[in-house]
Amino acid sequence: MSQTPLLTALRDLLGEAGLRVGLASGGAEEDLSAFEKDWRGRYQGRALAVASPSSTEQVAAVVRLCAAHGVSIVPQGGNTGLVGGGVPDASGSQILLSLRRLQAVRELDAANLTLTVEAGCSLQAVQEAAAEQGLLFPLSLASEGSCTIGGNLASNAGGTQVLRYGNARELCLGLEVVTASGDIWSGLSGLRKDNTGYDLRHLFIGSEGTLGIITAATLKLYPAPQAQLTALATCADLNATVALLALAQAQTGAALTAFELMNDAAMTLLRRHLPQLVQPLSPSPWTVLLELSDCENETHAQAQLEQLLSEAVNRGLVQDAAVAQSLAQSHTMWQLRESISMAQSKEGLNIKHDIALPVSRIPAFVAATDAALRAGFPGVRLITFGHLGDGNLHYNVQAPEGVSAAEFLATQEPAINRLVYDAVQQFGGSISAEHGIGQLKREELALRKDPVALALMRSIKSALDPQGVFNPGRLL
Repeated sequence: MSQTPLLTALRDLLGEAGLRVGLASGGAEEDLSAFEKDWRGRYQGRALAVASPSSTEQVAAVVRLCAAHGVSIVPQGGNTGLVGGGVPDASGSQILLSLRRLQAVRELDAANLTLTVEAGCSLQAVQEAAAEQGLLFPLSLASEGSCTIGGNLASNAGGTQVLRYGNARELCLGLEVVTASGDIWSGLSGLRKDNTGYDLRHLFIGSEGTLGIITAATLKLYPAPQAQLTALATCADLNATVALLALAQAQTGAALTAFELMNDAAMTLLRRHLPQLVQPLSPSPWTVLLELSDCENETHAQAQLEQLLSEAVNRGLVQDAAVAQSLAQSHTMWQLRESISMAQSKEGLNIKHDIALPVSRIPAFVAATDAALRAGFPGVRLITFGHLGDGNLHYNVQAPEGVSAAEFLATQEPAINRLVYDAVQQFGGSISAEHGIGQLKREELALRKDPVALALMRSIKSALDPQGVFNPGRLL
């Protein structure tokens, strides 16, 4: 290992278990690829070393050392991000700061409905800690077994229950953060009302590790529902799915916790690559997954869901429907929705768009953008799915059959992105709904974000991180 002053100081601080060095350090090579390569395999960097502190105090000490040596830091949670925001650049000069060893559950206050955990806890571990006390932490993502709560907050993760409970931002009451100067801000409040000036947590949530390092959080909990029921329904067009959503909200109110959308192209990829996942309904242009969470009992939930679906059929909104009759059937339905990304990966590289639109404008956006893409790129396959209930579409573009996916991505991505993002802006949407900006959309943000907003964001970055220690080249 290279005995540079920084690496020596970091090893003295963290011990053998807390520091791993790679070839970039000038010494013996260690395999750091699990940290240096993003989940999609699109971005590959080289870290000087991976620092894995085991306490907030150690995180602060690492930040002070790196700042003193003029070395930038890339914070990383579970490395499940989709925009290249948590991997180092190719310089071999950055310290990758892994938060995975910060896994303590510090406090569960059942009367206050709050849970305080460290940033390295997996989302699944947070859910389970709440469930052990008969409570619910409702953030739910396909990657919940490996993503971490710190990363969820740094990226303001969304998921499948935003319709009812909101994004990660809405589920956080307080934070503990290490600043760029190596100070620790202890803001782990469990208060729902605290009107004492700037709400600093909102600066750090969604900042993608560019303003500070989240080391712990106090999260909102909810009473666990007495029953959850899942159903699939098929619709002839997007207008029918939007009308079905409105009907479901009118009839079930807050009981509607998920309303997911999948087009036939997405379901076709599932049939091709994951045929073991049973699709209970015949192919249709659009398939909707609904979930009701009931505070009374399963009988009440069943009656609500059956009444909703019956009314939807009578109105001509739904062609066919299937209600899960067991937990296993419910799990299978959710697997269909959550496995689309895996099926796409098996099909080959694709051009992803994580976009948000007003729900009312989604049918017109899809109709116009589908037509423009098919005219400009004949044979292109449009894999559209996502969280219709909160207006978040994953509007992905797959190469035509028989065309190299990698070549299509390399040659057509800029033109396709421009077309899609122009349409998103035309229909009043956002180019990033829940995945963030990272490296992938940094240039698009600079082009499309309001100039005043960008100037304010840069001012905040300069004020909180004047040396540019945290995650340079990401977001801004």
